Amino acid sequence: MIAREVLAVKRHLALDHLELTCLPADFHFHPSRIAPAMDKAITEAKAEGYRHIYVGYADCGTGGLLDRVCEKHGVERIAGPHCFAFYQGAAAYAEVGEADMMSFYMTDFLCRQFDAFFIKPLGLDRHPELVKDYFGNYEKLIYLAQTDDPALDKVAEDAAKMLGLVYERRATGYGDLPEALANASGAAANHQRA
Repeated sequence: MIAREVLAVKRHLALDHLELTCLPADFHFHPSRIAPAMDKAITEAKAEGYRHIYVGYADCGTGGLLDRVCEKHGVERIAGPHCFAFYQGAAAYAEVGEADMMSFYMTDFLCRQFDAFFIKPLGLDRHPELVKDYFGNYEKLIYLAQTDDPALDKVAEDAAKMLGLVYERRATGYGDLPEALANASGAAANHQRA
């Protein structure tokens, strides 16, 4: 779910040595699949000779299982409970987390994939009356915008209307992601020089 953003940060920071391997984005529907798939991916990467691996996942609903995989392999992951936290920045998220408890977050990825990730899997294209069942406990939709794209803004605004939620846009950029990737890259470079 953050591949495009990782690649944008990679270009911006000239992290040309960074290679990206992705797990399926729909694992976020099934967080129990993330840790086993990550365990397999790290094992395979090490078998291929990769020595410096950084996991571009927050916990993402694994309930700490991803951290156990990271500990097992001696690798780090991006800090935070989910991408909504690291896009806002950990400190900013800590300040608003409680106030946002009844909010439905969207990111650039989720705007691009709104139909594929929400409308079709939840059956809202066939049964729009289910909107209240799925989203009735939310009060607002907060679009955490990584980029300035009017088309994505419109998707988020339209989604808020469709879901019956108050709309808010927060321009977050990539939040803590650039610093996390730069730090991981710097740690790998320092380790190679040692």
